[in-house]
Amino acid sequence: MTEKSRIKALVTGGSGDIGATIANQLAMDGYEVWIHANSQLNKAELLAEKINNQGGLAHPICFDLTDINAVEAGIEKILATGPVQILINNAGIHDDAVMAGMTHQQWQKVIAVSLDGFFNVTQPLLLPMIRTRWGRVINIASVAGVMGNRGQTNYAAAKAGLIGASKSLALELASRKITVNVVAPGVIEGEMANSSFPPERLNQVVPMQRAGKPQEVADLVSFLASDKASYITGQTFSINGGMI
Repeated sequence: MTEKSRIKALVTGGSGDIGATIANQLAMDGYEVWIHANSQLNKAELLAEKINNQGGLAHPICFDLTDINAVEAGIEKILATGPVQILINNAGIHDDAVMAGMTHQQWQKVIAVSLDGFFNVTQPLLLPMIRTRWGRVINIASVAGVMGNRGQTNYAAAKAGLIGASKSLALELASRKITVNVVAPGVIEGEMANSSFPPERLNQVVPMQRAGKPQEVADLVSFLASDKASYITGQTFSINGGMI
């Protein structure tokens, strides 16, 4: 592995609660971090500014994961200064409805961001990563992709697909010293969890009777990105307070 100061990390969906915390942790770990956003570029810019002011190295970047031309332009910009060796596919959206009432648009939109977006970003980064003979691909799924969730057939399908894709990609890259793993969070503190899971609901669904913290997810990602996890690949790690 090369010196950390020369290792580049990309975090998609880096403007959200979990993505931003992961990006900040990777910067604290000494990596050069690219913070991707789509509709909330201002949040990525503020985070990059904070990291740089604290002595780290971060860059904001904006593109739509479902627009292949925009992705190609964004990836070209990132690769201009060298390969990405740590890739965190964190971007995803919700558009919930029971399947009997779900529209085709709701199904396609969620799949497009969470699953097609994973392919659009990851595929062009692989050969440059392979040439370095070291890398980490860490995909952020969800408890919904492991055990399902009422009203989220689209989201669960996308995240379960991400888990399957990760297992296959891990087999393809293992001989190149590149690991591919999945982190599947449960209820994590943030805008969505705070509105959807009041304390009494948390007590019902989470054995530990609390929401997880974004930093707890970031700490797991930090470990999987490190050399300490060099013999771990093709695995899915649930971080959900004992839900399953």
